Formats: sequence, C-alpha cells, structure tokens
Amino acid sequence: MGSQANLHSTTLTRNHASSLWLRFGFWMSIVIAVAIVVRRVLALVFPSPNLPPQMAALDSAFASHAVLTLAHILPALAFVLVLPFVVFTRFSDLEWPERMIFPLGGIVALTAYAMSTFSIGGWTERSAVLFFNSLFLFSLLRAYGYSRRGELALKRRWLLRAIAVLLGIATTRPVMGVFFATSRRTHLAPDQFFGIAFWIGFSINWLAFEIWIRSRDRQLQTESGSTTSHH
Repeated sequence: MGSQANLHSTTLTRNHASSLWLRFGFWMSIVIAVAIVVRRVLALVFPSPNLPPQMAALDSAFASHAVLTLAHILPALAFVLVLPFVVFTRFSDLEWPERMIFPLGGIVALTAYAMSTFSIGGWTERSAVLFFNSLFLFSLLRAYGYSRRGELALKRRWLLRAIAVLLGIATTRPVMGVFFATSRRTHLAPDQFFGIAFWIGFSINWLAFEIWIRSRDRQLQTESGSTTSHH
C-alpha cells in the first residue's frame, strides 16, 4: 500500500510539473505566433523605410507576394486563436472550435505549400516546410477521420500532434533571433540560416510532443498495471 501511494504521489507531481511546462510553452507559442502575424501585416500595410538591411530585404521578399502571404497568415492567426478552445478540456462541450479548426488548418497547410515556392532559405527551408507541413496535414486529416468515427481519444491525440507541429513556427523565431544576433561573427545571411532555423524550430516541437505523449502512455500503463495488481 505504501509503495503504491508513493508511486501515485510521484506520478502526480511529475504530471503537474509537465503540465506547467506544457502550458507555459503553449501560451508562449501562441503569443509569438500572434506577434509574427501582426508584425507581418503591419509591415505589408505600413512598410518602414528605416529598417536594418537584413530586415528590409525580408519585408521586401514577403511584399513581393503580399496576397499569398495574407492568404496564409490570416487563416493561421484564426487557427492559433481558436487553439485554446480546442486544447483545454474545459471547452470540450463547445462545437464551434472543432468546426473551425479543420478547415482553417487545411487552408494554412495548402497556402504553406504555395508559400514554399518563395522560400527565403532556399531548398533547406523548403524541405523543412514540405516535411513538417505534410506531417501537420497528415495529422490533421487523421484527427478529422477519428472525429468522424467518434474515436475521441485518438482524435485528440492526432489533433494535438498537428497543433504541436504547427506551433513549431513560433519556436523558429527565437532560433532565428540567435542567428541574427550572431550574424556579425558567423557572417551568415538570412538566406543561409532561415532553413536551418526552420528545421531546428519545428524539430524541437515535434520531438517534444512525441516524448511527452510516449511518457504519458507509459505512465498510464504503469498506473493501470498498479491498479490491476492491487485488485
């Protein structure tokens, strides 16, 4: 009895710590993702003439296909704003978030493929977009399929995977910040490090989710085995 109680207490403590880190990472990603879109819209509508050369070149690149950029980032903003209502179970009784999340995700994925033709980081960035965008779309479609069949646990698992991958775009920004801050020493230009930053940022999110979901599976199996042996 004592050992089982200790195991249960330890599991609860670990789950609480993990939950806090996940919530922090989730909300930080939301904030960064929203800031990315707001900044890009402002740059398109009110271009600034007083930017560092690297930033001015980036703004000019996005302005060259402004319609496609807006067609991608505005649905992405809507997708991100709906996410809290999908992720947190307290809103599970609401139907509208799920009705919005799947079509919005589809638009974001399809426009991301189109945006990849204008990749600043060349084939390194394009390969990251093609790989992780395909993973996002595959996960989203799996979640939609499970939703249609009423398999809610699997739907949630695959939808969370899709969300984790999509929010990788937020993780790429601090990585890019490091590259920008060290560019005087590394002499790397955005077209050289954008692709690397994309691979690093999206990989961090994907791997973090896979580690978390497998750890959660092991914990549930341990708790289930402990309960079974107790009975």
